[in-house]
Amino acid sequence: MDPLWILVAFILGFVVNRVGLPPLVGYLIAGFVLKAFGVEGGETLEKIADLGVTLLLFSIGLKLRLRTLVKPEIWAGASIHMMVTVIFFGGGIYTLSLLRLPVFDTLDFRLSLLMAFALSFCSTVFAVKVLEERGDMSSLHGRVSIGILIMQDIFAVLFLTFSTGQIPSPWAIALVCGLLIARPGLFAILNRVGHRELLLLFSIFLALGLGTGGFGYVGLKPDLGALFIGILVADHPKAKEMAKELLNFKDLFLVGFFLSIGLAGVPSLQAVGLGGLLAVGVIFKVVFFFFLLTRFKLRVRTSLLTSFCLANYSEFGLLVATTSFKNGWIVSEWLTIIAISLSITLVLASPMNTYAHSIYSRLSRRLKSFETKMRLAEDQPIDSGDAEIAIFGMGRVGIGVYDDMHRRYGEVVIGIDFDEEIVQKQIAAGRNVICGDPTDYDFWVKSSQDKGKIQTVLLTLPEHAANMTAVSLLTELKYTGSIAATVKFDDEVEALKDAGAHTVFNLYTEAGYGFAKHVYEIVDSVGGKTQH
Repeated sequence: MDPLWILVAFILGFVVNRVGLPPLVGYLIAGFVLKAFGVEGGETLEKIADLGVTLLLFSIGLKLRLRTLVKPEIWAGASIHMMVTVIFFGGGIYTLSLLRLPVFDTLDFRLSLLMAFALSFCSTVFAVKVLEERGDMSSLHGRVSIGILIMQDIFAVLFLTFSTGQIPSPWAIALVCGLLIARPGLFAILNRVGHRELLLLFSIFLALGLGTGGFGYVGLKPDLGALFIGILVADHPKAKEMAKELLNFKDLFLVGFFLSIGLAGVPSLQAVGLGGLLAVGVIFKVVFFFFLLTRFKLRVRTSLLTSFCLANYSEFGLLVATTSFKNGWIVSEWLTIIAISLSITLVLASPMNTYAHSIYSRLSRRLKSFETKMRLAEDQPIDSGDAEIAIFGMGRVGIGVYDDMHRRYGEVVIGIDFDEEIVQKQIAAGRNVICGDPTDYDFWVKSSQDKGKIQTVLLTLPEHAANMTAVSLLTELKYTGSIAATVKFDDEVEALKDAGAHTVFNLYTEAGYGFAKHVYEIVDSVGGKTQH
C-alpha cells in the first residue's frame, strides 16, 4: 500500500475522529478522495482488505457462543427481516424498473429480487467496529447484533456457493469433522504456546492456515473457515487474549477494507443520485428491525441500539452484486451504485451510533409503548435491590474492588456486568453480582428517582468509551453520589473528570503504588522482627 494512501487515510481518520465520528468514516472518505485523483486499488489493497475481514471474522468466532444463534430473536429475527426486506425492496426496485428509471430499467422482477437480496445484509465490519469502540461487544444488544449478522453471513455463504456453481469438495465434511476431532490437540497447543508473539503467530495460523486455507481448499468460503476456527477454540481460556493480540493487526488491515470501498469506482452524478435513492431504504430496515425485536420481547432500549448497529448496507451486498455481474445477470453500473449506497449508509450510521445512548434518552418515553408486557428474562431492567455501592465491570480489577469493598462495607455492595458467563461465575463464587449494562439509561433514571439508594458508583470497565457514556448519563441525570473510574492511559483521566467523574485511577500507576506499599509492609515487618 502506497505511503501516500496511509497518510491520506490517517489525516481524514484523525479529522473525523476529532469531530466525534469513528475513524472508519475518514478511511471511507479517503478512498473516494484517492479515487478522484485517479488512484487504483489494485491486488495488494484487495489482499489487505480480505485479510482484515478474515481476522475480523476469526475474532468474532473467538467471542461467539453458539447457543446465542438458536435463540428466536436471532435466527427467526434475522430470517424474517431478510425475507420481508427482500419482498419490500424487490417490489420497490421492480416498480422503478417499470418507470424506466436509468439502470433500474435493466432489471426484470427476478433480478429486482436479487438486488433486494444484496441490500438486505448489514455490515459486519461496521457493527463490530462500533461495538468495540463503545465497549459494547458483550452487552445484550451487542450479542443480538452479532448473532443476526452471523445468520446473515450464513445466508450469504449459501448464496455465493450456489450462484457460482462451485459445489464443495466431498472432503469438506471430512475437514470439518477432522477439525472437531483435532480440537483437544489445538487446546493442548494453546496451553503450552505461552503468550505474546507465539500466541499471536499461532492465532494467525489458525485463522489463515486452518481456517481460510483449509476451507478454501475443499471449496468452502475461506472467510467462513476463519469464523469456524474461531468458534472452535472460543471456549479456551486464552480466547480473549488471542482476540486482544490480534486487535491491532485486524484494525490496521480493516483500513484497507474501507479504502477499497471508496476506490470501488468513479461515481457519476447519476450513480450518486441512484445510490442515495437506495440509501433511503435503510430507514425501512432500521424501523422494521426495531419493531421485530420488540415483538421478540426485547426492551425498547435493546431493540433501538441493535437496530442502529444494523442501520446500513453490507460488504456482502457488494459480493452478491459482483457475483451477479460476473454471471452476466446485471450491468456493471450496479456495482458502483451499491458501493455508493453502502458508503452513504455507513457515513450516516456513524453519528447515529456515536450518539445512540443520547438519542435513546430523549426518545425513551415515546418509545416505551412499543414494549411488550412480557420481556425476556435476560433483558429485564437492572434491579440493584438495597445496594448502596455499585461496581460495574467484574473483570480482574472489578473482582478485587468488590472483595475489598465487601470486606469493608458488607452486603450493601453489588457487582454488575453485562457478560452472562462472568455473572454466573461470580455468583458461583459467592459474590452478589447481577447482569446489567452500565450505559443503561433506564437504570440510571430509576436510581436517580430512588435518591440515596446507590451512593457510590465504581466503573472498572475495560473500554474507556463505556466509562465515558456511563459518567455522561449520570451527569445528565444530575446524580448526586460519588463516581470513581479506572483508566489505562493518562489522557483518559482528564476526559472522565471533565465528564463528571469525581475520582479517576490509572490502573498501571495504582498497581505500582500498591506493589510498593506491599513491599514496604514486608520490609517493615522483617525489620521489626530483626530489631527484636
